[in-house]
Amino acid sequence: MPSPCCAASREPNDTAVSPQPSAVSAQPTTHPGMIHLRGGEFLMGTDDGVGYLADGEGPARRVRVNAFAIDPCAVTNAQFRAFVKASGYQTDAERFGWSFVFHLLLPPRLARLDLPRPLDAPWWRRVEGAYWSRPEGPGSGIEKRLDHPVVHVSWHDAQTYCAWAGGRLPTEAEWEYAARGGLEGARYPWGDELTTDGQHRCNIWQGVFPMKNTAEDGYVGTAPAKSFPPNGYGLYNMVGNVWEWCADWFSPRYHIKGPRDNPTGPPHGTARVMRGGSYLCHASYCHRYRVTARSSNTPDSSTGNLGFRCVRSSAA
Repeated sequence: MPSPCCAASREPNDTAVSPQPSAVSAQPTTHPGMIHLRGGEFLMGTDDGVGYLADGEGPARRVRVNAFAIDPCAVTNAQFRAFVKASGYQTDAERFGWSFVFHLLLPPRLARLDLPRPLDAPWWRRVEGAYWSRPEGPGSGIEKRLDHPVVHVSWHDAQTYCAWAGGRLPTEAEWEYAARGGLEGARYPWGDELTTDGQHRCNIWQGVFPMKNTAEDGYVGTAPAKSFPPNGYGLYNMVGNVWEWCADWFSPRYHIKGPRDNPTGPPHGTARVMRGGSYLCHASYCHRYRVTARSSNTPDSSTGNLGFRCVRSSAA
C-alpha cells in the first residue's frame, strides 16, 4: 500500500454497523455542464525518474481512450447532499460509525483527546461520527463549504453516486487523459513547473509535514472545487485538493504488459486506484500531485482528503 499520508485504510476486521445498502435508482438526467473529450491516443505514465517505482508510474506508453464526458470538478458537498436527500443513501463512513480526520483539522474538543490513530500514519485520527456532512466529526458541518468537494466517501459511495447521476467513475486511463489537458508528457496539468510566475496552481501542503502548513496557496484543508485556473480541457483541480477515486483495481505491474486500448485495469484486486493527490501532499513525503502519480485504498475506506468526479461514455 502506498505511503499512508495519502489516505489511511480501514483494517480488514473493521465491521459496519448495518448491512451494505441496496442499489440506488438512477435519476433521469446526468450532471449538467459535463465537458466532452474526443478521446484518442496519448502518452500515459512516465519514465522521468521522479515518480515512485513501487507505485507503477512507468513505463510511459501509448494508450488510447474512447470519447467521454467528465465533470469539470470534483463532486461537491451540495451535489452529494442532493443525492442523499433524493435517495436516502447512507455512506460507508456512517455505517461504520467513524472516519479518518487529519489531526490539524480536529476541533479543539477532539484535538485534546487521545484518539486512535494508525501506527504508520499518526497524523490521522479515527473520529467517531465523522462522515461527509460532518467532516471533522460531531459539531462540524458543510454549510459554509457547499462548493467544496465532498470527502469521507468510499469507493462504494462514489460508484453509487455516479450510477445515480447517470454516469460512472473514470478509468485510470481516462482520468490521466483528462488531467493532462492536452499536454504531452507534462508533469502537471499546466506544465512542468509547480508554480507559474510565483502563483500557486493547486492546493497542496506548504511548510513542514505534518505539523506546520503555511497555507501559501490559501488553504489548509479543502478548497472550493473550482479553485485555481482550469487545465486545457477546462477541468479544475485535477491535482491537489482531494484524491479522486477511479474505477480500476490497483496493481503496480499489470499495465506493463496490459491492454493499451481503453484499459480498465486488472480483473481483481484488494484496493482501488486513487489519482491526483490532495491538500496533504508535499514534496518531502508524498510527491503525488503529478498527473502520473498513483495511489490506492481499500474500497470501503474513507478519509477527509478523498473525493471523486463522474464521467459518462460518449460517442461525440
